[in-house]
Amino acid sequence: MLSKVFSSTQKAYLAGFLDGDGSIYVRAKPNSTYKFGFQIAPYVVLFQSAKDRINFEKICSLIDLGHLRERKDGILEYIISRTGNILGFLNLIEPYLILKKSQSVLAKEIIKAKSEVKNKEDFAALMKKVDSFRELNYSKKRKMRKLTP
Repeated sequence: MLSKVFSSTQKAYLAGFLDGDGSIYVRAKPNSTYKFGFQIAPYVVLFQSAKDRINFEKICSLIDLGHLRERKDGILEYIISRTGNILGFLNLIEPYLILKKSQSVLAKEIIKAKSEVKNKEDFAALMKKVDSFRELNYSKKRKMRKLTP
């Protein structure tokens, strides 16, 4: 959870960073150990080239809610995956978000709905919300259509 106080400038900067070089998404991962066969996993991820590791690590240490990893393609990812940390971070920066405000609102709705699932109908409604992220994000499942002149 967030225990430090952020200035409005810091909040706006972090929101701008997420808007430009970040992602908010929720995955439904098949997992037979879960009651309805899926694990609902929300994430907030910031991206940066490993060439600017020093500055990116400063941003990550300011946030201090996730973990840093380097992909094989030279991209650093700062991943916030704990539900409480995601909620704290999104609540902090949401007033400053522009491009990803709708993803933030939906992610928080999903996290709330996830905690209220009691039966298959509730879970089906939750999955519908998770699927709606495809409309907000650039989904890998989207098909490109050829435009005709």
